[in-house]
Amino acid sequence: MTLTNSDIADLTAFRRDLHRHPEISGEERETARRVVAALASHPPDTILTGLGGHGVAAVYDGSADGPTVLFRAELDALPIQEISDAPHVSATAGKGHLCGHDGHTTILMALARLLSRCRPAKGRVVLMFQPAEETGAGAAAVIADPRFETIAPDYAFSLHNMPGLPLGHVGLIPGPVNCASRGLRVAFTGKSAHASEPENGVSPMATLSQVMPALTALSHGTTQDRDFTLVTVTHAQMGAPAFGIAPGEATLFATLRTLTDDRMEALCETALGLIADAAGLNGLTVDHGFDDIFLHCENHTQATGILRSALDTLGIAHDGSGLPWRPSEDFGRFGHTAKSAMLFLGAGTDHAALHNPDYDFPDDLIPIGARIFTQVARDLLG
Repeated sequence: MTLTNSDIADLTAFRRDLHRHPEISGEERETARRVVAALASHPPDTILTGLGGHGVAAVYDGSADGPTVLFRAELDALPIQEISDAPHVSATAGKGHLCGHDGHTTILMALARLLSRCRPAKGRVVLMFQPAEETGAGAAAVIADPRFETIAPDYAFSLHNMPGLPLGHVGLIPGPVNCASRGLRVAFTGKSAHASEPENGVSPMATLSQVMPALTALSHGTTQDRDFTLVTVTHAQMGAPAFGIAPGEATLFATLRTLTDDRMEALCETALGLIADAAGLNGLTVDHGFDDIFLHCENHTQATGILRSALDTLGIAHDGSGLPWRPSEDFGRFGHTAKSAMLFLGAGTDHAALHNPDYDFPDDLIPIGARIFTQVARDLLG
């Protein structure tokens, strides 16, 4: 079974409609509704909604016993203002599908069309439309949902488009493919004073100035190194926007990144230690917390081999270009309960980067992604 020209036209229109109506992590109610509405024309044997928030799972059963194979896409967009003159530009100010999740979702919708016309011979396929990937919370919430046990997969597969790779070229390796990361949130508290008498207060200025370069100096190596670390300061604020007050408080956000989970604890301890030391030297109290916690993504050897075999059958070029990848992905959590692997589908060598305001998913990838996943499903389930 292959997609027809009419299918591709419909799917492109669906993708662009999703693009016009982005919803950020945890708010994907309308996006999920659009997915469910589209599935009505290609009805699964079972459909679960509200999984881990606004997640949707569509199940297509085979006629004999066999493994459960899950394919995952993401529903959420980003809190970034899109800059584009495309007719399908985001209609919601400050929000945009600037990572390609609209395209990934559409690839699963293409798979739904094909499965509805020809069910697998055995086992079952689960199409998992997952919420809240961008915060790292979605996969964990889906897996924690008691209903997930009814669709727990033996194999799990996903893809992510990858600007910088030639269009349609695939990046694929076993082992770590996405880094572990977490957001560190720090609050420094001293004492404010009149700007004419700063000596009467306790300012966080020196501490903030010391800590920011000290944190970034913890960065080491590349993703080809097992001990790769990267610390990126993403936000800093001190005091109020006023001229008469010497500030008494400051906040700092930084993203901590390691190649694998086992390196993250040591990086956190080092970062928090230097923060505490700097704050103590300057008479400040300090509080911290962690947000957007991502585990690293590990491609299982057998699952990677299944993807590689499908690509070879289809004649799609693949290698390890660009991998492991610095960005994080919460798909790795599915690998704790299934044999899982993610591939990276080239979006073009000159394509706008992910999370850039002018990024847009290349529609030409819809049939390519659908062919890959369809081949995987047929190889495993007939």
